[in-house]
Amino acid sequence: MPTDDWTQTLTAGPLLAIAAGAVALLLFLIIKVRLHAFLALVLVSLLTAVAAGLPSGGVLDVLLDGFGSTLASVALLVGLGAMLGRLIETSGGAKVMTDVLIARFGEKRAPLALGVASLIFGFPIFFDAGLVVMLPIVFAVAHRLGGSLLLYGLPVAGAFSVMHIYVPPHPGPVAASEFLGANVGMVLLLGLIVAIPTWYVTAYLFGRFAGRRFELPVPAILGRADAAQIANPPRFGTVVGILLLPLVLIFANTGLETAVSAGWVSAESPVVTWAGVVGSTPVALLISVLVAAWALGRRRGIEGTVLEQTLDSALGPVCSVILITGAGGMFGGVLRASGIGDALADVLADMGLPVIVAGFVIAAVLRVAQGSATVALTTAAGLIAPAVAAGDFSQLATAAIVVAVAAGSVVLSHVNDSGFWLVGRFFDMDVKTTLRTWTVMETAIGVMGFAIACLAFALA
Repeated sequence: MPTDDWTQTLTAGPLLAIAAGAVALLLFLIIKVRLHAFLALVLVSLLTAVAAGLPSGGVLDVLLDGFGSTLASVALLVGLGAMLGRLIETSGGAKVMTDVLIARFGEKRAPLALGVASLIFGFPIFFDAGLVVMLPIVFAVAHRLGGSLLLYGLPVAGAFSVMHIYVPPHPGPVAASEFLGANVGMVLLLGLIVAIPTWYVTAYLFGRFAGRRFELPVPAILGRADAAQIANPPRFGTVVGILLLPLVLIFANTGLETAVSAGWVSAESPVVTWAGVVGSTPVALLISVLVAAWALGRRRGIEGTVLEQTLDSALGPVCSVILITGAGGMFGGVLRASGIGDALADVLADMGLPVIVAGFVIAAVLRVAQGSATVALTTAAGLIAPAVAAGDFSQLATAAIVVAVAAGSVVLSHVNDSGFWLVGRFFDMDVKTTLRTWTVMETAIGVMGFAIACLAFALA
């Protein structure tokens, strides 16, 4: 029996118990039993599907759908991003960037400089793609200056996270704005007002604290700079241009989409349609990798065979990251298909909370229950949309509600979130350390963002 024709008969209580038991079992298998995370996630996903009563004929489809949908969005971006990172690292480009950053900002301000650069890159680029592209620079700075990787890595990861959660044109806030009838320009302005101080406190300052508390060495996942190529490093402007290329392509597409929405340009225009292809994140990264292969490789006399080996060597280390991230998506997909998130949302929707608080709480519970921030945000926005429409709120108040829902969708990232595994594996952290650093940072990002949104709502 396929799941499309199946209806969940369990109530919210048993479903919540199943979800809690599944998370507890997963943590036990990974932390205590030391079972590989990929195997543990697949096993627990299967057991959860059976315990939740999913029909036997549809269990495999649910597992594969969750795994495949996550890989569809992650595998291309991580693979292409890893290739780009390997080219920048082995060519000596990361060292060039590091030297300039330290010369301009000083050693003490290097984490701040990395974070600010990531905030700029994070405006149009999705979280996972931006993180992978910046990793070689982060690793090179950490190698040069010493200290825990978290001192440099958390400000960068936090920067991409706050931009992805709070600021259009990222899909979550855009979709929530449409559901709630908010002005996207107002959401963009308020999102930036929320994102920047939130990043400074919860990512930059917390990164300094975590860097002192957790000694985390720089992993070798992106390789090391090639000694022969360092003797002939690329220019600083070349490296910056390559890093900016996907930013420009994606931003051009976003700008044209905005122009179409405003009625300034026809959606049927060839420029718009081709910009949609070229400016999509995977294609923009592909173009950037090809340009980097020429500018950092062939143009500098690197032979084709050596260049091919360099690109091929980038994929092996990230295969584990991709598979574990996909398995995390599988676990989240099972939780969604079982109806756990829907049951909890129905209970919370009837609690009579103020609309801005209800949006935050519903999004947070959905986030904890099924993992996906985008699903939590859009589902919560859809549930509170009638109350927002009936409330006759100002543009600022409506934008504050959008931000509050976005804040709820980011808290308590844990083992059912693909981003949890992406960051944990790239930083070479075990699950316990990832919970004590990444999960804490994401929760702080959500709580502080919600507090600022409530202040804006009160002033509206």
